[in-house]
Amino acid sequence: MLKRTVLALAAGVLLTPVVQAATLELSVEIPRLQVAEYHRPYVAMWLENERNEVTNLAVWYDVAMRENEGLEWLKDMRQWWRRSGRTLELPLDGLTGATKPPGEHRLVFGDGGQPLPELPPGQYRLRVEAAREVGGRELLEIPFQWPLSEETALEVSGTEELGRVTLRLAP
Repeated sequence: MLKRTVLALAAGVLLTPVVQAATLELSVEIPRLQVAEYHRPYVAMWLENERNEVTNLAVWYDVAMRENEGLEWLKDMRQWWRRSGRTLELPLDGLTGATKPPGEHRLVFGDGGQPLPELPPGQYRLRVEAAREVGGRELLEIPFQWPLSEETALEVSGTEELGRVTLRLAP
């Protein structure tokens, strides 16, 4: 009897369809710049809907500066600061992190997980903004429709402070 129960449970587990949650994968390239004085850029990534409501995904800044001096320079990411940054109490658990070195950096968010809530249907824009001390500023944008019917990959490339930004969405 025990053998039948175990076999029935195992068969039920194997035959149960796997439900996958929607995912958003973001790849951000920080280029290696040949400049006399290099500072890692501050970078903010967020989603905006048609009503300009913001869902912050990540903010990279100099979290190690003494007396939280790194917070002072966040306003150099002007669009993010105006849309969301100035109303936040930083650091944000799970969203803020240290600046990143040159290279490709990957973030993955799942539907319903932090910081990606269940997105209502509509038009969205992924926005990635970077600002660097003794450097420039750059804002990249990737528009997309949510929800998706099939896996989608979208890409845009920067010219100054950001390299390639890739957004992969899966329903």
